[in-house]
Amino acid sequence: MTELIQHDVIIIGSGLAGLRAAIAAAAYGKDNISIGVFSKVQVMRSHSVSAEGGTAAVLFEDEGDNIESHIYDTIKGSDFLADQDVAERLVKTIPHEVYQLDHWGMPWSRRDDGRIGQRKFGGYSFPRATYAQDKVGFYEMQTLYDTCQKYDNIDFYNEWYCTSILRENNLFRGLTAIEMKNGNFVKIKSPAGIICTGGAGRIYSFSTYAYSSTPDGIDMAYRAGLAMKDMEFVQFHPTGILPSGILITEGARGEGGYLINNQNERFMKKYAPEKFELAPRDVVSRSMIREIQDGKGFKHESGYDCLKLDLTHLGDEQIKERLAGIREIGIKFSGIDVIEAPIEIRPVCHYMMGGIHTDIDGKTELGGLWAAGEGACNSVHGANRLGANSTSECIVWGRITGEQAAQFALEKKGSTIDISNNQVLSEEKRIYDGIFRGKGEVNPYEVGKKLTDTMDDKAYVFRTEENLISGLKTIRELKALTWKHVDDKSKEYNTNFTNVMEIDAMLRTAEVVLMGAINRKESRGAHARLDYANRDDINYLKHTLAYYSSEDEPKLVWHPVTFTRYAPVERKY
Repeated sequence: MTELIQHDVIIIGSGLAGLRAAIAAAAYGKDNISIGVFSKVQVMRSHSVSAEGGTAAVLFEDEGDNIESHIYDTIKGSDFLADQDVAERLVKTIPHEVYQLDHWGMPWSRRDDGRIGQRKFGGYSFPRATYAQDKVGFYEMQTLYDTCQKYDNIDFYNEWYCTSILRENNLFRGLTAIEMKNGNFVKIKSPAGIICTGGAGRIYSFSTYAYSSTPDGIDMAYRAGLAMKDMEFVQFHPTGILPSGILITEGARGEGGYLINNQNERFMKKYAPEKFELAPRDVVSRSMIREIQDGKGFKHESGYDCLKLDLTHLGDEQIKERLAGIREIGIKFSGIDVIEAPIEIRPVCHYMMGGIHTDIDGKTELGGLWAAGEGACNSVHGANRLGANSTSECIVWGRITGEQAAQFALEKKGSTIDISNNQVLSEEKRIYDGIFRGKGEVNPYEVGKKLTDTMDDKAYVFRTEENLISGLKTIRELKALTWKHVDDKSKEYNTNFTNVMEIDAMLRTAEVVLMGAINRKESRGAHARLDYANRDDINYLKHTLAYYSSEDEPKLVWHPVTFTRYAPVERKY
């Protein structure tokens, strides 16, 4: 018999969004509701700890910054695909959250006058990336996790792999999950849930994402009938080190770092004469690839073409005080001390603007279910995210969804949660008969490697119809192979089993990314088509929604963009 766990609110994922949601739900519900946080990793292993550069917020209006400027920078940076009411919600809410973190013990870096430190970031008209050295995600995570310990109504379930959403009559009813330490298949009942499982960046080989950052939560929602939104928009961060892809924070350029080609030129002056290296990430990444294509790149020992990031002119003191983590990463993973020499870098998969379709409050199309953080798409980032707005998004909508889920759970308190046993049995059959006991002959890890290499090759910074269609053909061929099987038959901590389930989710997600990219015949933000080089507001100023079909290819439909007061204009930096 399947084990049963029950909570009033369940949160899937324990990164920034998940922890902030847990605190908000616990505080709102006080002792009247219980919250369960389910994560496939230990809390401080969530990928949010890898965030480096900052959290964007308007803190010093007395010094010239203002809310309206941050709103417009976000909308312009999105190439006008952001829902403008959502951008406004982000910008108006995050200053309070920054000070709330401060009150909870967040060790923000400080200016000489004692005020919270902020640095320059790409695409902004004012230095508003609120930072803590170059480890902002780690410190925010630790602060939120410590704060969670104050609430007795939050229970953590670390190393649980959630596999499916349970629903009845268009209402969320719970989850199925595997407790990884013993392999038990468990049913989790709840009237309210929040998906905070992060993005899908591991569908690329060259990626800043942790290996655990696979699209499990997004895929759960997709298979449950909910839409993926704007999945074609994949952000490539300009500075991933070779060969690992580990991130060098945008804060390195915010502190004054230069991008240089093999002629020792700061080439960004050609492409963004006002912002140089601090243009938005989509602009910088495309400019870098053009420099490489023009023969002005370097050849890394791995064989990859690259450019260099030069921090040497910043000096020992500034690097050690503000970029200590970056220096350590350079030494450990590239053998380069950035104090002494430029470091080789190349655009790397870093963020998914798309995710589970939600409204401005983070509500999904399923009653009682919300989504927050990178795994959600409330359309705040549109076609391109500005750096430091991601941690802001996680914290803001973590709080919003946590409060809303708690309110919903209190309203449903005492009501019976009905779950069809057929759903549980169907999911058990899918993962155990279809995957665990599968008879596949093809190595699943080879399939996974082929998948990620295909995405690197066919859906990178610049895209064409030919490459995208070729990539989609390969992904579908991989899906059709007999690869679903698990060689390790143990129950305890069977990572072979979870890895194969992750690949299963990655294939479906990659298919949606490619189909959305084929369908959007324009260039906008992070989606750059060589065969449709211009932005097309007449035909494509709208969001992509993708719905799952068990038999055919995903169904794509269009969804309107919300405008308030800013009309699209040409982006110039």
